[in-house]
Amino acid sequence: MSHQNPLQTEASSSSPSSADTGPAYYKHHIFFCLNERKNGEACCALQGAQAAFDHCKSRVKELGLSGPGQVRVNKAGCLDRCAGGPIAVVYPEGTWYSFVDTSDIDEIVESHLKNGQVVERLRTPPHLGR
Repeated sequence: MSHQNPLQTEASSSSPSSADTGPAYYKHHIFFCLNERKNGEACCALQGAQAAFDHCKSRVKELGLSGPGQVRVNKAGCLDRCAGGPIAVVYPEGTWYSFVDTSDIDEIVESHLKNGQVVERLRTPPHLGR
């Protein structure tokens, strides 16, 4: 007797684009590079990235923005944009930010994550990589 997973059956009978018709699980997903390089090279971990991540996570929770349908704050390994560090990136927009302190994080949370407005002054220049 063959047992077929009903989810597989449903997925296989639908068109590839039908999976994209519903709302995203998170409205915004922000990733903070917390990479630390052991060889002494510049890295986000040495520029206060963990404190910025912690602050962002706290602010998002305080403002009631966390959870499904809203905002998810995540740690990331190297995002390969070290020259602009510390770095965070917001999806689904793919907006890269370089920040200095908690007031920058507050502005990203309030403007972008809460109100959907990119903080132009904190955008990482497109040419900056590693």
